Amino acid sequence: PRYLRVDGGPRYRSSQLPLMSNTGPKEEGDSLYPIAILIDDLKSEDIQLRLNSIRRISTVALALGEDRTRDELLPFLHESLDDDDEVLVALAEELGGFVPLVGGPAFGFHVLPVLESLAAVEETEVREKAVASLAMIGEQLPVPRLEEDFLGLIQRLARAEWFTARTSSCGLFCVAYKRVSLPVRQELLSIFVQLSRDDIPMVRRACCRHFAELAKHVEKALLKSELLGVFHHLADDDQDSVRLWSMESCIALARLLTPEENATYILSTLRHTAQDKSWRVRYKVAEHFCDLAQALGSELARQELPQSFVHLLKDSEAEVRTVAASKVTEFAKHLTPELIVSQLVPVIGDLAQDSSQHVRESLAGVIMQMAQVVGKQATIDYLLPLFLQLLRDEVPEVRLAIIGKLEHLNNVVGIELLAQSLLPAIVELAEDHQWRIRLAIIQYVPLLAAQLGVEFFDEKLGNYCLTWLGDTVFSIREAATQNLKKLTEIFGAEWAQISIIPKVINLSTHPNYLYRMTTLFAASTLAPVVGSDIVTNTMLPVVIRLAQDNVPNIRFNVAKTLKGLIPHVDSAVVQQRIRPTVLALHEDTDRDVKYFAQQALNELS
Repeated sequence: PRYLRVDGGPRYRSSQLPLMSNTGPKEEGDSLYPIAILIDDLKSEDIQLRLNSIRRISTVALALGEDRTRDELLPFLHESLDDDDEVLVALAEELGGFVPLVGGPAFGFHVLPVLESLAAVEETEVREKAVASLAMIGEQLPVPRLEEDFLGLIQRLARAEWFTARTSSCGLFCVAYKRVSLPVRQELLSIFVQLSRDDIPMVRRACCRHFAELAKHVEKALLKSELLGVFHHLADDDQDSVRLWSMESCIALARLLTPEENATYILSTLRHTAQDKSWRVRYKVAEHFCDLAQALGSELARQELPQSFVHLLKDSEAEVRTVAASKVTEFAKHLTPELIVSQLVPVIGDLAQDSSQHVRESLAGVIMQMAQVVGKQATIDYLLPLFLQLLRDEVPEVRLAIIGKLEHLNNVVGIELLAQSLLPAIVELAEDHQWRIRLAIIQYVPLLAAQLGVEFFDEKLGNYCLTWLGDTVFSIREAATQNLKKLTEIFGAEWAQISIIPKVINLSTHPNYLYRMTTLFAASTLAPVVGSDIVTNTMLPVVIRLAQDNVPNIRFNVAKTLKGLIPHVDSAVVQQRIRPTVLALHEDTDRDVKYFAQQALNELS
């Protein structure tokens, strides 16, 4: 028989456990599983049964009541930790919400022993869940219990023989520090300093990882006397896995110190880290460089950081150059236009020709926004050639990245200069062999149209809008019809009737049925914006004629199109012209045609 074991207390057969505790809530019709079954499941050979039981452990606690949860269930769980990691992860997660189930914050310390054991296991995911749950409970404990039980837990973990426990302890200092008295804070800092010099790299890495969170709550005097030394020691660690986390610590300190203190304590470490021998560390520096610049303040960033940033842009590793290139415009906001032109633009020119397509793509995604930072004249003199070069890049993703940001350039240089300088390249891309490039151009056309005006648009881009309707790729044809709708909204229905609709109707006689289908898609899409007269007199006759098409796909799309046109024509037209056509389609031999005709009839009724 299986027992619920309690140290020094009674032992119950699982079958003897009551369904509900006298002190627990009991509602009419409650569908709780018998407690005995849940306890048996915890001992089952089937891991899924054990998992399910753990996920219902809160229900067990609720049924047992607060006293028995503290005195029986938690000790039982503590003895049941020899299980698969998946079950222990679930248990660690569930225990984070146990404070109300054991009687509230005053009794929350009863949950700590189980989580303390879980925080020392070998599996990282279990430890992380246990630390997260310990943090949740620590936030709720009364200060006396925090200083007695939670501090004791941190001390035991920090001084444990096995490094996994010491690693877990690093994530708990902040929870305790911000709520305890000053003497206890000094003791916590002393333990943290010892951990930062631990022999095991994983422990030092955990210290570095949680340094920034702790630093936010440390008094300025203790920060300078205790934590700055820890920071410099970890930033100069011989393991790159430790140094990787030093950038977050650097940012946290920079936000807490004055500009003068940053110049004294932080900048030298930053310069050294930006040229670290490990590319992974340099990557981390590049990734957080703009956050650091913001933490230091624009004046200090402008004076001290450009050289380090240029080093990252010129890094020997493509991965570092890629992430640094993505920060170019954001970092440029901290500099003057003169500094940008003198220090950044030459390097950016090299990046635009970088051997790695990922670097060029990263640069193309942000370089357009720099026009707003440097102003119109500097953009014309220095950036436009780079834009043209990237627009003509051999890699489609690079061209796509630059196309998607054209509006930023237009806002600075104006549409006339944009048309003169970049429009020829855009026109080339309208015929690009990569369909995704053509799709990106289509999506940008309405914005160009609104700024170019109708005459200029008809002359330069109008033909392409119609050519796309006959594209071999369906996504292009579909996007082209949506594009026509947006253009009609900009230029008006009269323009559409003259410039667009006749050419759309011509596709209805194309030998290839896919192009005839485009006519139907265009009719459905344009109907809401061209007005009832054009729909009735120009588009509806073509749609009705296609109801006689010998391709079933065309006929059932006619039924779908007619259904879409009903709200846009007079009721008399519906009854006299649309209803007879739909009824004829309903008698079609093809079942798909009949189905969609029935859908249209339902709409008519």
